[in-house]
Amino acid sequence: MAMPKRRLLKIILLGDSGVGKTSLMNQYVLKKFNQLHKATIGADFVTKELAIDEKFVTLQIWDTAGQERFRSLGVSFYRGADCCILVYDVNVLKTFETLQNWYKEFLKQIGPASPETFPFVLIGNKVDVDGGNSRVVSEKTAREWCISKGNIPYFETSAKEDYNVDAAFTSVANAALANDPPMNIWELDEEIPSHCDLQRMPESISGTEQRGGCAC
Repeated sequence: MAMPKRRLLKIILLGDSGVGKTSLMNQYVLKKFNQLHKATIGADFVTKELAIDEKFVTLQIWDTAGQERFRSLGVSFYRGADCCILVYDVNVLKTFETLQNWYKEFLKQIGPASPETFPFVLIGNKVDVDGGNSRVVSEKTAREWCISKGNIPYFETSAKEDYNVDAAFTSVANAALANDPPMNIWELDEEIPSHCDLQRMPESISGTEQRGGCAC
């Protein structure tokens, strides 16, 4: 009897510094939230294994630096991505206004064969702040932006309260699976191979959760 297969999906988190990319990633994979913000240097990743419609999937979720001085370091990690999550803070208008720059830069760097159909998901984070009274970007405005980009999925989340985080990442996995050709598949009893070019994986992954990264 043939062993079940598993798929590796590389997911990139993009957005300005401070929008909560690291917190979303840690909440989804580790179920942890750290109140103290520590800026990501270069890039970091975690992995999570799950089953979707009887498909065994390993999500490799890359958290890239949002600060301008580190932005050029991130592009090496974009290549080979299966889906991109754009994140903004619903309470800070600038983080929403810069989404277009992140969107265009990502597509420029990876050069997908079909930019119009490459899977993106937009997350409006920190909806819990001040009971929602501090938000400056409405859900309507965010959804209109998504429609202008081919009707990409949109989720409002709170990494702190673990609100809607799982739903957002499940949507990401489904979007990547729907778009991704049948490549990067391994037997469940095999080690996922390492890749020195950083297009997929900088080191082998085993177990349900793993952490790695590079400060370049």
